[in-house]
Amino acid sequence: MHLPTITACYLAVLALLYVVLSLQVIRLRRANRAAFGDSGNFALRSAIRAHAHFAEYVPITALMIAMLEMAGASALRVHLLMGALVVARLLHPLGMYAAPNTLWFRIGRIGGVTITIGLLITCALSTLSRLAIGGS
Repeated sequence: MHLPTITACYLAVLALLYVVLSLQVIRLRRANRAAFGDSGNFALRSAIRAHAHFAEYVPITALMIAMLEMAGASALRVHLLMGALVVARLLHPLGMYAAPNTLWFRIGRIGGVTITIGLLITCALSTLSRLAIGGS
């Protein structure tokens, strides 16, 4: 077993993206004087959901990829998985900030969520298959 250094590198990039999403929520809360909730503001609601969606999906997905890396998954595979996570997490907020039912909305939101769910399924099945064949 080795430390998941590839995953850690991508997590640093994702942490910076998380900060940007957090600052966007703070900025919009201040601008709308909304200490709680979204005050009925569409932009603030979108920012809150983009931030929350990131917080909901990135930790479990990154943890699954880190486990695969520690279990000996190839560097290429880890780069592909983490790269896809970064792309998904960049796409999703772009879709959240786009006007509903536009092309960017669909590409960003649906694309981001689809990639994220696909990653979770891929990581879960990869982990289960490694365990089933009796190894790491």
